[in-house]
Amino acid sequence: MKLRALPPLPQSGWCCAGFMLLLGACGALALPPLFLFPVLPFVLGLFYKMALRAPTLKHAAWRGFLFGMGFHIAGLYWLTNAILTRVDDFWWVVPFATPAVALLIAPLMAIPAVLCRFVPVGWASIAVFSGSWTLADMARVFYFSGFPWNPLGSALELPGHWGDWLIQPASILGVDGLTLVLVLASLAVWQGRWARCVVLGCAVLWCAWGAWRAQSYSPLAGHKMPTIVIVQGNVTESDVLGRRSALEQFEAYLQLTAQGVQQAKETAKGQPLAVVWPESAFPGLLDEDELARRDISLAAGGVPVLVGTDRRAGQGRWYNSLIALGAEGQIEAVYDKSRLVPFGEYQPWIIPFQLLPAEVVPGPGLQTWDLPQIGRVGPMVCYEVIFSGSVVAPGKRPDWLLTISNDAWYGNSAGPRQHLATGRLRAVEEGLPVVFVNNRGVSAVYDAHGREVRRTSWGQEQVVVVSLPPPEQQTIFGKVGRLVPFFLSLILIVFGFFYVYGKRK
Repeated sequence: MKLRALPPLPQSGWCCAGFMLLLGACGALALPPLFLFPVLPFVLGLFYKMALRAPTLKHAAWRGFLFGMGFHIAGLYWLTNAILTRVDDFWWVVPFATPAVALLIAPLMAIPAVLCRFVPVGWASIAVFSGSWTLADMARVFYFSGFPWNPLGSALELPGHWGDWLIQPASILGVDGLTLVLVLASLAVWQGRWARCVVLGCAVLWCAWGAWRAQSYSPLAGHKMPTIVIVQGNVTESDVLGRRSALEQFEAYLQLTAQGVQQAKETAKGQPLAVVWPESAFPGLLDEDELARRDISLAAGGVPVLVGTDRRAGQGRWYNSLIALGAEGQIEAVYDKSRLVPFGEYQPWIIPFQLLPAEVVPGPGLQTWDLPQIGRVGPMVCYEVIFSGSVVAPGKRPDWLLTISNDAWYGNSAGPRQHLATGRLRAVEEGLPVVFVNNRGVSAVYDAHGREVRRTSWGQEQVVVVSLPPPEQQTIFGKVGRLVPFFLSLILIVFGFFYVYGKRK
Protein backbone atom coordinates (compact mmCIF):
# COMPACT_ATOMS: atom_id res chain seq x y z
CA MET A 1 0.00 0.00 0.00
CA LYS A 2 1.28 3.45 -0.91
CA LEU A 3 0.30 6.89 0.29
CA ARG A 4 -1.55 7.64 -2.93
CA ALA A 5 -3.82 4.67 -2.21
CA LEU A 6 -5.13 6.22 0.99
CA PRO A 7 -8.72 7.52 0.99
CA PRO A 8 -9.41 11.16 0.03
CA LEU A 9 -8.49 13.70 2.71
CA PRO A 10 -9.98 17.15 3.40
CA GLN A 11 -8.10 19.77 1.42
CA SER A 12 -9.64 23.08 2.45
CA GLY A 13 -11.63 24.97 5.02
CA TRP A 14 -12.37 24.13 8.61
CA CYS A 15 -12.43 20.41 7.91
CA CYS A 16 -8.82 20.51 6.77
CA ALA A 17 -7.76 22.64 9.76
CA GLY A 18 -9.55 20.37 12.22
CA PHE A 19 -8.07 17.29 10.57
CA MET A 20 -4.51 18.61 10.93
CA LEU A 21 -5.06 19.53 14.59
CA LEU A 22 -6.49 16.08 15.29
CA LEU A 23 -3.67 14.41 13.38
CA GLY A 24 -1.08 16.23 15.47
CA ALA A 25 -2.87 15.27 18.68
CA CYS A 26 -2.84 11.62 17.58
CA GLY A 27 0.92 11.88 17.06
CA ALA A 28 1.31 12.82 20.74
CA LEU A 29 0.01 9.34 21.65
CA ALA A 30 3.50 8.06 20.80
CA LEU A 31 5.06 10.09 23.63
CA PRO A 32 5.60 8.97 27.24
CA PRO A 33 3.78 7.64 29.17
CA LEU A 34 1.62 5.98 26.46
CA PHE A 35 4.44 5.05 24.03
CA LEU A 36 2.02 4.20 21.19
CA PHE A 37 4.71 4.76 18.56
CA PRO A 38 3.10 2.32 16.04
CA VAL A 39 0.68 5.19 15.25
CA LEU A 40 3.55 7.20 13.77
CA PRO A 41 3.58 5.63 10.27
CA PHE A 42 -0.08 6.57 9.87
CA VAL A 43 0.16 10.00 11.51
CA LEU A 44 3.39 11.09 9.80
CA GLY A 45 2.36 9.47 6.53
CA LEU A 46 -0.84 11.50 6.45
CA PHE A 47 0.98 14.69 7.50
CA TYR A 48 3.49 14.16 4.69
CA LYS A 49 0.71 13.55 2.18
CA MET A 50 -1.23 16.64 3.29
CA ALA A 51 1.91 18.75 2.94
CA LEU A 52 2.56 17.51 -0.60
CA ARG A 53 -1.06 18.02 -1.69
CA ALA A 54 -1.36 21.56 -0.35
CA PRO A 55 -2.14 23.92 -3.25
CA THR A 56 0.60 26.41 -2.31
CA LEU A 57 3.64 26.69 -0.05
CA LYS A 58 1.63 28.95 2.21
CA HIS A 59 -1.03 26.27 2.62
CA ALA A 60 1.65 23.64 3.32
CA ALA A 61 3.19 25.83 6.02
CA TRP A 62 -0.25 26.43 7.55
CA ARG A 63 -0.92 22.69 7.67
CA GLY A 64 2.44 22.06 9.31
CA PHE A 65 1.71 24.74 11.89
CA LEU A 66 -1.70 23.24 12.69
CA PHE A 67 -0.18 19.79 13.03
CA GLY A 68 2.37 21.24 15.46
CA MET A 69 -0.37 22.94 17.47
CA GLY A 70 -2.26 19.67 17.86
CA PHE A 71 0.89 17.73 18.70
CA HIS A 72 2.16 20.13 21.36
CA ILE A 73 -1.22 20.93 22.94
CA ALA A 74 -1.87 17.21 23.43
CA GLY A 75 1.68 16.52 24.59
CA LEU A 76 1.85 19.49 26.98
CA TYR A 77 -1.72 19.57 28.30
CA TRP A 78 -0.38 19.15 31.84
CA LEU A 79 1.13 22.66 31.86
CA THR A 80 -2.33 23.90 32.84
CA ASN A 81 -1.94 22.12 36.20
CA ALA A 82 0.83 24.55 37.13
CA ILE A 83 -1.56 27.48 36.66
CA LEU A 84 -4.24 25.76 38.74
CA THR A 85 -1.90 25.80 41.76
CA ARG A 86 -2.33 29.59 41.76
CA VAL A 87 -5.72 29.78 40.12
CA ASP A 88 -6.90 32.64 42.38
CA ASP A 89 -4.26 34.93 40.91
CA PHE A 90 -3.95 33.58 37.38
CA TRP A 91 -7.39 32.15 36.58
CA TRP A 92 -7.45 34.10 33.32
CA VAL A 93 -4.33 32.28 32.07
CA VAL A 94 -5.84 28.77 32.40
CA PRO A 95 -7.33 28.56 28.86
CA PHE A 96 -4.16 29.97 27.26
CA ALA A 97 -1.25 28.30 29.11
CA THR A 98 -0.72 25.23 26.94
CA PRO A 99 -1.89 26.76 23.60
CA ALA A 100 0.43 29.74 24.14
CA VAL A 101 3.49 27.51 24.54
CA ALA A 102 2.39 25.40 21.57
CA LEU A 103 1.93 28.57 19.52
CA LEU A 104 5.61 29.44 19.94
CA ILE A 105 7.07 26.07 18.88
CA ALA A 106 4.43 24.81 16.42
CA PRO A 107 5.80 26.93 13.50
CA LEU A 108 8.91 24.71 13.45
CA MET A 109 6.77 21.87 12.09
CA ALA A 110 5.95 24.01 9.07
CA ILE A 111 9.60 23.70 7.96
CA PRO A 112 9.51 20.03 6.84
CA ALA A 113 6.03 20.55 5.37
CA VAL A 114 7.42 23.28 3.10
CA LEU A 115 10.90 21.96 2.25
CA CYS A 116 9.74 18.52 1.14
CA ARG A 117 7.82 20.18 -1.72
CA PHE A 118 11.01 21.48 -3.38
CA VAL A 119 12.15 18.00 -4.45
CA PRO A 120 10.51 15.14 -6.36
CA VAL A 121 7.97 13.03 -4.48
CA GLY A 122 9.55 9.80 -3.28
CA TRP A 123 12.82 9.08 -1.53
CA ALA A 124 14.10 12.60 -2.11
CA SER A 125 11.11 14.26 -0.43
CA ILE A 126 11.13 11.70 2.39
CA ALA A 127 14.81 12.40 3.04
CA VAL A 128 14.26 16.16 3.08
CA PHE A 129 11.18 15.84 5.29
CA SER A 130 12.96 13.60 7.84
CA GLY A 131 16.15 15.67 7.95
CA SER A 132 14.40 19.02 8.21
CA TRP A 133 11.99 17.70 10.89
CA THR A 134 14.98 16.68 13.03
CA LEU A 135 16.91 19.92 12.52
CA ALA A 136 13.81 21.97 13.29
CA ASP A 137 13.25 19.92 16.43
CA MET A 138 16.87 20.41 17.49
CA ALA A 139 16.46 24.16 17.03
CA ARG A 140 14.08 24.28 19.98
CA VAL A 141 17.07 24.67 22.33
CA PHE A 142 17.39 28.23 21.00
CA TYR A 143 13.83 29.29 21.90
CA PHE A 144 14.22 31.71 24.81
CA SER A 145 16.14 29.59 27.34
CA GLY A 146 15.28 26.52 25.27
CA PHE A 147 12.28 24.19 25.21
CA PRO A 148 13.32 20.81 23.74
CA TRP A 149 10.53 18.96 25.54
CA ASN A 150 9.04 15.79 24.03
CA PRO A 151 11.38 14.97 21.13
CA LEU A 152 9.80 12.22 19.09
CA GLY A 153 12.71 9.88 19.86
CA SER A 154 11.45 9.54 23.44
CA ALA A 155 8.62 7.41 22.03
CA LEU A 156 11.06 4.46 22.05
CA GLU A 157 11.44 4.54 25.84
CA LEU A 158 9.01 1.72 26.50
CA PRO A 159 8.99 0.36 30.07
CA GLY A 160 11.04 -2.77 30.63
CA HIS A 161 13.49 -4.65 28.45
CA TRP A 162 12.02 -3.60 25.09
CA GLY A 163 12.58 0.05 25.91
CA ASP A 164 16.09 -0.70 27.18
CA TRP A 165 16.94 -2.30 23.83
CA LEU A 166 15.30 0.34 21.65
CA ILE A 167 17.09 3.32 23.20
CA GLN A 168 20.65 1.94 23.21
CA PRO A 169 21.55 3.59 19.85
CA ALA A 170 21.14 6.91 21.68
CA SER A 171 24.69 6.26 22.95
CA ILE A 172 25.76 7.15 19.39
CA LEU A 173 22.88 9.13 17.90
CA GLY A 174 21.35 10.87 20.91
CA VAL A 175 17.61 11.35 21.25
CA ASP A 176 17.59 13.57 18.14
CA GLY A 177 19.05 10.69 16.14
CA LEU A 178 16.25 8.47 17.43
CA THR A 179 13.80 11.11 16.20
CA LEU A 180 15.41 11.10 12.77
CA VAL A 181 15.22 7.31 12.49
CA LEU A 182 11.58 7.20 13.63
CA VAL A 183 10.44 9.82 11.10
CA LEU A 184 12.44 8.24 8.27
CA ALA A 185 11.17 4.73 9.02
CA SER A 186 7.56 5.93 9.43
CA LEU A 187 7.57 7.38 5.91
CA ALA A 188 9.67 4.65 4.31
CA VAL A 189 7.09 1.95 5.05
CA TRP A 190 4.78 3.62 2.51
CA GLN A 191 7.30 3.20 -0.31
CA GLY A 192 6.37 -0.35 -1.23
CA ARG A 193 6.97 -3.93 -0.15
CA TRP A 194 10.75 -3.85 -0.48
CA ALA A 195 10.98 -0.70 1.59
CA ARG A 196 8.89 -2.31 4.32
CA CYS A 197 11.15 -5.36 4.27
CA VAL A 198 14.22 -3.15 4.64
CA VAL A 199 12.64 -1.24 7.53
CA LEU A 200 11.68 -4.52 9.22
CA GLY A 201 15.19 -5.91 8.79
CA CYS A 202 16.78 -2.76 10.16
CA ALA A 203 14.37 -2.84 13.12
CA VAL A 204 15.44 -6.42 13.92
CA LEU A 205 19.12 -5.46 13.76
CA TRP A 206 18.42 -2.35 15.85
CA CYS A 207 16.75 -4.42 18.59
CA ALA A 208 19.42 -7.13 18.47
CA TRP A 209 22.26 -4.64 18.87
CA GLY A 210 20.35 -2.84 21.60
CA ALA A 211 19.73 -6.10 23.49
CA TRP A 212 23.41 -6.99 23.24
CA ARG A 213 24.55 -3.57 24.45
CA ALA A 214 22.00 -3.39 27.26
CA GLN A 215 23.37 -6.63 28.71
CA SER A 216 27.08 -6.00 28.06
CA TYR A 217 27.68 -3.60 30.91
CA SER A 218 31.40 -2.76 31.18
CA PRO A 219 31.87 -0.62 34.30
CA LEU A 220 34.96 1.54 34.69
CA ALA A 221 37.39 0.25 37.30
CA GLY A 222 38.47 2.25 40.33
CA HIS A 223 35.20 4.11 40.89
CA LYS A 224 33.80 3.63 44.38
CA MET A 225 30.15 4.66 44.06
CA PRO A 226 28.06 5.88 47.00
CA THR A 227 24.81 4.46 48.28
CA ILE A 228 22.10 7.08 47.83
CA VAL A 229 19.19 7.66 50.21
CA ILE A 230 16.39 9.26 48.16
CA VAL A 231 13.91 11.18 50.30
CA GLN A 232 10.54 11.87 48.64
CA GLY A 233 8.50 14.02 50.99
CA ASN A 234 5.24 14.22 48.98
CA VAL A 235 4.47 17.89 49.71
CA THR A 236 1.74 19.46 47.57
CA GLU A 237 2.65 22.51 45.53
CA SER A 238 0.06 24.66 47.31
CA ASP A 239 1.85 23.88 50.59
CA VAL A 240 5.24 24.62 49.01
CA LEU A 241 4.07 28.00 47.69
CA GLY A 242 2.11 29.00 50.78
CA ARG A 243 4.77 27.75 53.20
CA ARG A 244 1.88 26.17 55.09
CA SER A 245 2.94 23.69 57.74
CA ALA A 246 6.56 24.50 56.86
CA LEU A 247 7.83 23.27 60.22
CA GLU A 248 5.89 20.01 59.92
CA GLN A 249 7.28 19.48 56.42
CA PHE A 250 10.82 20.05 57.63
CA GLU A 251 10.36 17.67 60.55
CA ALA A 252 8.90 15.04 58.22
CA TYR A 253 11.97 15.28 55.99
CA LEU A 254 14.21 14.93 59.04
CA GLN A 255 12.38 11.79 60.17
CA LEU A 256 12.49 10.26 56.70
CA THR A 257 16.20 11.07 56.50
CA ALA A 258 16.93 9.36 59.81
CA GLN A 259 14.97 6.27 58.71
CA GLY A 260 16.72 6.13 55.35
CA VAL A 261 20.22 6.52 56.81
CA GLN A 262 19.55 3.78 59.36
CA GLN A 263 18.36 1.47 56.60
CA ALA A 264 21.36 2.33 54.43
CA LYS A 265 23.85 1.66 57.22
CA GLU A 266 22.32 -1.80 57.72
CA THR A 267 22.29 -2.78 54.05
CA ALA A 268 25.31 -0.98 52.57
CA LYS A 269 28.08 -1.65 55.03
CA GLY A 270 31.43 -0.20 54.01
CA GLN A 271 30.02 1.97 51.22
CA PRO A 272 29.98 5.78 51.36
CA LEU A 273 26.50 7.21 51.90
CA ALA A 274 24.73 10.36 50.74
CA VAL A 275 21.19 11.65 51.26
CA VAL A 276 19.32 13.63 48.58
CA TRP A 277 16.34 15.92 49.17
CA PRO A 278 14.43 17.17 46.11
CA GLU A 279 13.91 20.67 44.77
CA SER A 280 11.94 22.95 47.14
CA ALA A 281 12.41 20.43 49.97
CA PHE A 282 13.69 23.03 52.45
CA PRO A 283 11.00 25.70 53.11
CA GLY A 284 13.42 28.57 53.59
CA LEU A 285 16.93 29.78 52.81
CA LEU A 286 19.24 26.97 53.88
CA ASP A 287 22.49 28.88 53.35
CA GLU A 288 21.29 31.48 55.89
CA ASP A 289 19.92 29.01 58.46
CA GLU A 290 22.75 27.46 60.46
CA LEU A 291 20.38 25.85 62.96
CA ALA A 292 18.46 24.05 60.21
CA ARG A 293 21.70 22.80 58.66
CA ARG A 294 22.72 21.44 62.05
CA ASP A 295 19.35 19.67 62.44
CA ILE A 296 19.73 18.07 59.00
CA SER A 297 23.23 16.87 59.89
CA LEU A 298 21.99 15.35 63.16
CA ALA A 299 19.14 13.56 61.41
CA ALA A 300 21.56 12.18 58.82
CA GLY A 301 24.02 11.01 61.45
CA GLY A 302 26.94 12.82 59.85
CA VAL A 303 26.13 11.54 56.35
CA PRO A 304 26.41 14.23 53.61
CA VAL A 305 23.03 15.62 52.51
CA LEU A 306 22.22 17.31 49.20
CA VAL A 307 19.28 19.68 49.61
CA GLY A 308 17.18 21.68 47.17
CA THR A 309 16.58 25.24 48.40
CA ASP A 310 16.28 28.89 47.33
CA ARG A 311 19.08 31.44 47.76
CA ARG A 312 19.06 35.21 47.66
CA ALA A 313 20.55 36.86 44.60
CA GLY A 314 19.89 40.39 45.82
CA GLN A 315 17.28 43.05 44.96
CA GLY A 316 14.29 40.70 45.23
CA ARG A 317 15.85 38.07 42.97
CA TRP A 318 16.54 34.42 43.75
CA TYR A 319 18.62 31.41 42.80
CA ASN A 320 17.08 27.94 42.55
CA SER A 321 19.87 25.94 44.15
CA LEU A 322 21.24 22.59 45.26
CA ILE A 323 23.44 22.73 48.37
CA ALA A 324 25.77 19.96 49.58
CA LEU A 325 26.07 19.75 53.36
CA GLY A 326 29.05 18.06 55.02
CA ALA A 327 29.17 15.82 58.08
CA GLU A 328 28.70 18.72 60.53
CA GLY A 329 26.19 20.68 58.48
CA GLN A 330 28.77 22.91 56.83
CA ILE A 331 28.19 23.95 53.20
CA GLU A 332 30.55 21.97 50.97
CA ALA A 333 29.28 23.09 47.57
CA VAL A 334 26.52 25.15 45.94
CA TYR A 335 25.02 24.74 42.49
CA ASP A 336 22.66 27.37 41.07
CA LYS A 337 20.29 26.36 38.31
CA SER A 338 21.50 27.83 35.03
CA ARG A 339 18.74 26.83 32.56
CA LEU A 340 15.50 28.51 33.56
CA VAL A 341 11.97 27.55 32.57
CA PRO A 342 10.49 30.15 30.21
CA PHE A 343 7.24 31.64 31.58
CA GLY A 344 7.81 29.70 34.82
CA GLU A 345 11.08 31.04 36.24
CA TYR A 346 11.82 33.94 33.97
CA GLN A 347 9.67 36.19 31.82
CA PRO A 348 10.53 36.36 28.10
CA TRP A 349 10.66 39.77 26.49
CA ILE A 350 7.53 39.06 24.42
CA ILE A 351 5.36 39.60 27.53
CA PRO A 352 5.05 43.38 27.95
CA PHE A 353 3.68 43.27 31.53
CA GLN A 354 4.89 41.68 34.77
CA LEU A 355 3.44 38.18 35.11
CA LEU A 356 5.77 36.30 37.45
CA PRO A 357 5.65 37.12 41.18
CA ALA A 358 9.42 36.62 41.62
CA GLU A 359 12.46 36.65 39.37
CA VAL A 360 14.82 33.67 39.34
CA VAL A 361 18.40 34.38 38.29
CA PRO A 362 20.40 31.83 36.24
CA GLY A 363 23.60 30.42 37.71
CA PRO A 364 26.98 30.42 35.93
CA GLY A 365 26.57 26.99 34.32
CA LEU A 366 27.16 23.26 34.74
CA GLN A 367 29.57 22.01 37.38
CA THR A 368 31.16 18.77 38.51
CA TRP A 369 31.49 18.36 42.25
CA ASP A 370 34.29 16.18 43.63
CA LEU A 371 33.44 15.70 47.30
CA PRO A 372 34.42 13.12 49.94
CA GLN A 373 31.90 10.25 50.14
CA ILE A 374 29.75 11.74 47.36
CA GLY A 375 32.43 11.42 44.66
CA ARG A 376 32.35 13.12 41.27
CA VAL A 377 28.75 14.14 40.60
CA GLY A 378 27.17 16.40 38.00
CA PRO A 379 24.37 18.34 39.79
CA MET A 380 21.32 19.67 37.97
CA VAL A 381 18.02 21.20 39.00
CA CYS A 382 14.77 20.13 37.34
CA TYR A 383 14.49 21.46 33.79
CA GLU A 384 18.19 21.21 32.97
CA VAL A 385 18.15 17.44 32.45
CA ILE A 386 16.03 17.72 29.29
CA PHE A 387 18.90 19.27 27.28
CA SER A 388 20.50 16.45 25.32
CA GLY A 389 24.26 16.90 25.03
CA SER A 390 24.32 19.66 27.66
CA VAL A 391 24.25 17.90 31.02
CA VAL A 392 27.99 17.42 31.66
CA ALA A 393 30.41 20.26 32.39
CA PRO A 394 32.96 20.43 29.51
CA GLY A 395 36.17 18.57 30.35
CA LYS A 396 34.89 17.49 33.78
CA ARG A 397 33.11 14.19 33.31
CA PRO A 398 31.49 13.03 36.56
CA ASP A 399 30.89 9.47 37.78
CA TRP A 400 27.13 10.02 38.06
CA LEU A 401 24.49 12.61 37.32
CA LEU A 402 21.98 13.98 39.82
CA THR A 403 18.88 15.98 39.06
CA ILE A 404 16.43 17.20 41.70
CA SER A 405 12.96 18.35 40.78
CA ASN A 406 9.55 19.39 42.07
CA ASP A 407 6.99 18.07 39.59
CA ALA A 408 4.18 18.59 42.11
CA TRP A 409 3.38 21.60 39.91
CA TYR A 410 1.95 19.29 37.27
CA GLY A 411 -0.08 16.83 39.32
CA ASN A 412 -0.47 13.15 38.58
CA SER A 413 -0.25 13.68 34.82
CA ALA A 414 1.98 12.83 31.87
CA GLY A 415 4.32 15.71 32.81
CA PRO A 416 6.32 13.99 35.58
CA ARG A 417 6.61 10.81 33.47
CA GLN A 418 7.86 12.74 30.46
CA HIS A 419 10.37 14.54 32.66
CA LEU A 420 11.60 11.24 34.10
CA ALA A 421 12.01 9.82 30.59
CA THR A 422 14.57 12.53 29.81
CA GLY A 423 16.78 11.30 32.66
CA ARG A 424 16.71 7.77 31.27
CA LEU A 425 17.92 8.95 27.87
CA ARG A 426 20.65 11.13 29.39
CA ALA A 427 22.01 7.99 31.10
CA VAL A 428 22.28 6.16 27.76
CA GLU A 429 23.70 9.17 25.90
CA GLU A 430 26.44 9.88 28.44
CA GLY A 431 27.14 6.36 29.75
CA LEU A 432 26.54 7.59 33.31
CA PRO A 433 24.11 6.49 36.03
CA VAL A 434 21.39 9.06 36.68
CA VAL A 435 19.66 9.78 40.00
CA PHE A 436 16.34 11.60 39.60
CA VAL A 437 14.86 12.85 42.90
CA ASN A 438 11.39 14.38 42.92
CA ASN A 439 9.24 15.97 45.62
CA ARG A 440 6.02 14.02 44.94
CA GLY A 441 7.38 11.61 42.33
CA VAL A 442 8.33 9.98 40.21
CA SER A 443 11.89 9.49 41.58
CA ALA A 444 14.18 6.88 40.00
CA VAL A 445 17.72 5.65 39.47
CA TYR A 446 19.04 4.45 36.09
CA ASP A 447 22.30 2.73 35.34
CA ALA A 448 24.66 3.83 32.55
CA HIS A 449 22.55 1.91 30.00
CA GLY A 450 19.28 3.52 31.05
CA ARG A 451 18.07 0.42 32.84
CA GLU A 452 15.87 1.16 35.82
CA VAL A 453 17.42 0.25 39.17
CA ARG A 454 14.70 1.58 41.49
CA ARG A 455 11.76 3.95 41.32
CA THR A 456 9.09 5.44 43.56
CA SER A 457 5.40 5.93 42.92
CA TRP A 458 3.84 9.32 42.34
CA GLY A 459 2.19 11.01 45.30
CA GLN A 460 3.67 8.87 48.09
CA GLU A 461 5.96 9.68 51.00
CA GLN A 462 8.87 7.31 50.45
CA VAL A 463 12.50 6.63 51.22
CA VAL A 464 14.56 4.59 48.76
CA VAL A 465 18.08 3.30 49.38
CA VAL A 466 20.07 2.52 46.22
CA SER A 467 23.68 1.48 45.67
CA LEU A 468 24.71 3.39 42.56
CA PRO A 469 26.03 1.34 39.64
CA PRO A 470 29.38 2.51 38.24
CA PRO A 471 29.81 4.56 35.06
CA GLU A 472 30.97 3.25 31.69
CA GLN A 473 33.48 4.54 29.17
CA GLN A 474 32.45 7.80 27.58
CA THR A 475 30.05 7.12 24.73
CA ILE A 476 30.41 8.38 21.17
CA PHE A 477 27.57 10.79 21.81
CA GLY A 478 29.22 11.90 25.04
CA LYS A 479 32.34 12.85 23.05
CA VAL A 480 30.79 14.64 20.07
CA GLY A 481 27.29 15.49 21.31
CA ARG A 482 24.60 16.57 18.88
CA LEU A 483 26.96 16.75 15.91
CA VAL A 484 26.02 13.19 14.94
CA PRO A 485 22.25 13.78 14.47
CA PHE A 486 22.95 17.23 13.04
CA PHE A 487 25.18 15.94 10.24
CA LEU A 488 23.02 12.89 9.54
CA SER A 489 20.00 15.19 9.10
CA LEU A 490 22.02 17.54 6.93
CA ILE A 491 23.20 14.64 4.75
CA LEU A 492 19.60 13.57 4.13
CA ILE A 493 18.59 17.09 3.11
CA VAL A 494 21.61 17.44 0.81
CA PHE A 495 20.82 14.04 -0.73
CA GLY A 496 17.26 15.16 -1.48
CA PHE A 497 18.33 18.35 -3.23
CA PHE A 498 21.25 16.76 -5.09
CA TYR A 499 18.82 14.14 -6.30
CA VAL A 500 16.94 16.96 -8.01
CA TYR A 501 20.17 18.25 -9.55
CA GLY A 502 21.06 14.78 -10.83
CA LYS A 503 17.62 14.34 -12.39
CA ARG A 504 17.77 17.70 -14.14
CA LYS A 505 21.28 17.01 -15.40
